[in-house]
Amino acid sequence: MIEKIEITQRFNFKRLNRHYECFTIDFTNNSSYYKISERGSGDKFLTESSLCDDSWIDVLVDLRRKMTSEIRTFDFEKADEFLNAFNELKLFEDFESEEFSYFEKLELIYSCNVIIYSTDNFEEYSFKTNFPKNWVEFGKLLFDLVGFDVLHLNYQRQIVTPLFFDIEKDGVYLDGERLNLKTIEFGHYQTYPYDIPKPRLIVNFKEKRIDGYVDKDLSESECNLILSLLEKYHVYSWIFDEYHNKSNARDPDDLEGYDWYLELVFEDNVIWHLFGYNEYPDTYVHLAREVEEITGMDLLEINTISSNDIELFEKFGSLLLL
Repeated sequence: MIEKIEITQRFNFKRLNRHYECFTIDFTNNSSYYKISERGSGDKFLTESSLCDDSWIDVLVDLRRKMTSEIRTFDFEKADEFLNAFNELKLFEDFESEEFSYFEKLELIYSCNVIIYSTDNFEEYSFKTNFPKNWVEFGKLLFDLVGFDVLHLNYQRQIVTPLFFDIEKDGVYLDGERLNLKTIEFGHYQTYPYDIPKPRLIVNFKEKRIDGYVDKDLSESECNLILSLLEKYHVYSWIFDEYHNKSNARDPDDLEGYDWYLELVFEDNVIWHLFGYNEYPDTYVHLAREVEEITGMDLLEINTISSNDIELFEKFGSLLLL
């Protein structure tokens, strides 16, 4: 018999703006409550530049606002209804967990860990992109039990994961339509001595502008070139484990090196976000080299990556680009 379910969710918006939460449903006491909250920079959020797209701020603020010490209760009838429906749902049947640690070298915008405690054992499931097939239905069951959107399905429609979006090498799709990209923001910064994360490049496709290391208006052909590079080097797919072979094969030489983040914002303020702790996706170096050839500048700063790591990026990246 299920006695307790713990659902821990992590949302990463920028380097210092995170939201971690654990919601517990206790069937021995017919109650539910938040167990932990880790809020990155506390109740504040970091505004890094007036040029940055701030689509994520409303999401983060609302996530934090919903964190309360309130204990929600439900009766035995509702508990039985939920448990019967949950068993019929077979949420984790044929499901393969994605292993990840508290500290990830490449952090995605969303990750989740679910622990189901039964009378005589427990089961644990983790995922970042491999959502259980009935995750949305599970969210509806939770809403009926406790009266609010525990899984934040409303905001899952604003962040790029495979739950509601199809992520292909040529872009992000919703209901078969490719989303138009509004902005790109890239930040790269030294971790020791400590440096506040800040953008190095911001591309605004609506205004046809690039700011940061490069400060200029963009032509239509230059905008199209930037979009073609994202597709050529499979940037949209960087959130998937198949692009993290190098990071799984070897730790960087210098753990006190450089961190970075990349954020893509699409129409309707849909956010794709990834950041790394001195580590990069497999095709990063290939992209960076072409950017350097085009601009004459090391805009993605591969000069900070050791030669040993460069060799591994060349190896794993080339395999993905065949």
